[in-house]
Amino acid sequence: MKKMIFTVLAAAVAASASAATYKVDEAHTNARFAIDHFNTSTNVGGFYGLSGTVDFDKTKRQGKIDITIPVSTLQTGSQHFTDHLKAPDLFNAEKFPEMRFVSTKFNYVGKKLTSVDGNLTLLGQTHPVKLKAEKFNCYNSPMAKAEVCGGDFSTTIDRTQWGMNYLVDSGVTKKVKLDIQIEAVKQ
Repeated sequence: MKKMIFTVLAAAVAASASAATYKVDEAHTNARFAIDHFNTSTNVGGFYGLSGTVDFDKTKRQGKIDITIPVSTLQTGSQHFTDHLKAPDLFNAEKFPEMRFVSTKFNYVGKKLTSVDGNLTLLGQTHPVKLKAEKFNCYNSPMAKAEVCGGDFSTTIDRTQWGMNYLVDSGVTKKVKLDIQIEAVKQ
């Protein structure tokens, strides 16, 4: 009986050891976008200084991502363009200073993470998105002196779902490509 109890306890401890919380590393996490500009060029920009957590259980192949994206960190390479994107007709940074992504499910094929389902909140509206996992890995970081998990994720959204309709009637596409890089350090 004692052996059975010990075996059950050891299994429970081992299972809980694979579940961990990771804090987002702001220096290695960002969200970038690209949108066609009247079929002539592509406008790009990015958000930096993201914060949040990743809860991940390797054994169960389950997790949760909760990332906050500060609109104030938007950069495009042109101050004029950046200021325009922060204006009320686009990101409306004063009224909506943050965007947020919260996952609902990690999707695997075998042992490979292929996508993450979740909800994106933008301009005060929340809608589902699926992020394709371009790559995902955990490793022991010699710099952080801890385990780090992260990956590259991408999706394309219809910005009008969130009420971002600026210049759609004039021919600017509704489709926006998003690339999100996340690295998080085990706590």
